[in-house]
Amino acid sequence: MPDLADTEQPTSRKRWLIPALLIIVWLIVGSMGGQFAGRLGDVQTNDNSSFLPASAEATEVAELESSFIDSTSVPAIIAASRDSGVTPADIDFLQTATAAAADANQAVRAASPAVQSQDGAAARVVVPIDSTSDVAAVVEELREVLATGAPDGLSMYVTGPAGTAADLTEAFGGIDGLLLLVAGIVVILILIVVYRSPILPFVVILSAIFALALASAVVYWLASTDTITLNGQSQGILFILVFGAATDYALLLVARYREELSTTDDKYDAMRTAWRATIEPVAASAGTVIAGVLCLLLSDLNSNRSLGPVAAIGIAASLIASMTFLPAVLALIGRRAFWPRTPVHTVSRPADAEQSHRIWAALARQVSRRPRTIWVACALLLGIFAALMPSFKADGVAQSDTFLVTVDSQRGQEVLSAHFDADAGSPALIITSSGTVAAVQKAAAGVEGVAAVTPVSDAGGAPKSVDGRSALRAELTDPADSLAAEDTVVRLRDAVRSVDGSDALVGGSTAVDLDTKTTATHDKNLIIPVVSLVVLLILCLLLRSILAPLILMATVILSFAATLGISSIVFNHILGFPGADPVVPLFAFVFLVALGIDYNIFLMTRAREEALEIGTRQGIIKALTVTGGVITSAGVVLAATFSALSVIPLIFLAQIAFIVAFGVLLDALIVRTLLVPALVHDIGQKVWWPSRLSRSEQSPKAPRS
Repeated sequence: MPDLADTEQPTSRKRWLIPALLIIVWLIVGSMGGQFAGRLGDVQTNDNSSFLPASAEATEVAELESSFIDSTSVPAIIAASRDSGVTPADIDFLQTATAAAADANQAVRAASPAVQSQDGAAARVVVPIDSTSDVAAVVEELREVLATGAPDGLSMYVTGPAGTAADLTEAFGGIDGLLLLVAGIVVILILIVVYRSPILPFVVILSAIFALALASAVVYWLASTDTITLNGQSQGILFILVFGAATDYALLLVARYREELSTTDDKYDAMRTAWRATIEPVAASAGTVIAGVLCLLLSDLNSNRSLGPVAAIGIAASLIASMTFLPAVLALIGRRAFWPRTPVHTVSRPADAEQSHRIWAALARQVSRRPRTIWVACALLLGIFAALMPSFKADGVAQSDTFLVTVDSQRGQEVLSAHFDADAGSPALIITSSGTVAAVQKAAAGVEGVAAVTPVSDAGGAPKSVDGRSALRAELTDPADSLAAEDTVVRLRDAVRSVDGSDALVGGSTAVDLDTKTTATHDKNLIIPVVSLVVLLILCLLLRSILAPLILMATVILSFAATLGISSIVFNHILGFPGADPVVPLFAFVFLVALGIDYNIFLMTRAREEALEIGTRQGIIKALTVTGGVITSAGVVLAATFSALSVIPLIFLAQIAFIVAFGVLLDALIVRTLLVPALVHDIGQKVWWPSRLSRSEQSPKAPRS
């Protein structure tokens, strides 16, 4: 029996030097860049108003707002309730507690007087908080003050824009630790099952960690210099993309390295051959994803636009780490990395594809026997689910409904909605010409959903005028973060614009939410076709064909539509979600098309290579046989890593997690495994039209080992 230890040629004993130097470089990158993964929260911006383009009406109002009112504060609303009715002692406590909070923290400004509801069961206090401070930390201090010495039986919650921001910050706080922990554990467990080795999974994970360190350092620098806007959602997606992509690329390299170790006794030669065979499809895959996500730069929303480079940086870092650090480590460890299933070099002819991949060979034979039946059945199944796509609700959700768990700001908003007729803490702000204040006030007061309209006054009590403009506050009857309030803002804008000469604009927190969703819908309609065209062009260049890329794009788009159809059933009828943000289908499309097409790239590049030797029909069967295991493993890993996003208790991330995870599995297990191979086999060499290969089908030869 041959010695399992790796051997080296006498003239190449220093070949360990370059791998060792690469590992040292990555250790430096990891030690210096790793700290930034935990500091990305310091450069996050989770305020919707910062995401809007300059052309949005709410943005114009925000720029004019400081001329009329103090715009340097964000309101925290204390909602208090008692079943038997709020008592004078309760009111005194609210006044005393808010005064104490202002004395203890200069970021807390003087609170409004406590206002009791008409039914006497609740009270509210508006507490302005300096917007330049750490709002989340100030809100937590305020909540602690309220919890100290609170009267028995009095329920108190901090809500409003400041309370919601604090709860969002707490939810995103799990990204640095919990998300990485869950994703890492899931990937390690899957890799242990795939490799049946206690060593190799940790080498792969270490490569992903170094990739994350590099990506985090670059993203932190760009966000800290205001080159990009980073929010918690983008950070979570970055972490998942890096783990998923780095692991997928590692699976391809490791599979080829193991194959080469069985044909040569030199571990360095085996890695050189494996690296050369892997770099092209992996680079093509990474390039496709990067091109796809960079299409988000066309977005008018700063949050969407910045996700493009953030995701591209993550994919690029994954490619670099997987193609430098990982091969360096594997080259040094050699066969021992696969222990206890150590590959043995044999001088005999290696087993052919069918012997090495029996399960996939059997499936490939079934595809070759009934290709038309299989692709028609798959297309019909996906088409049935795709028909449900119109039932996917993506008209937006109230901000208070974005949490999957009940938080303080939600409870407070429920108290306000139940006991008060208007949301005084977050009114709509109307900017109009000074000469039309009375007419605009009358028009706004007649709008359904508006409780009261009052001019912003100067020191003398008259409407304040700045550069020929004045401002009015419009209190809404519905919670400021609700969809009903957004509908009111639409009606309010129509009403005030109808006043001749008013040049009226409507802003405020509700208008910000409305304009964000309107812009997101515009982005979706623009970017989805662009992503499709960009990916199609890349496929044409890669496969040197037009028909094959068109077929691949059609299958991936069909898969996306089916995924949204199935998701609508899950979200609407099983999980009971109130809806989805318009950006959800956009992100889902970008990631599913860019990532889903990867598996078809791996399959079809191998099929084209085989077609040159044994013909298209035998080539696609051979490609399915030899790539089935590793591509399926890659799909499972990527789906599992995206599923980890669901540990963050936000509906947006939970929906993205399910859609992308399910869609990736659909692509890896149905589209790439059955639909595409059956279609290509049925069409034959014409699939490569108009390249020369489509006109010169190769004569079948004996399959290469």
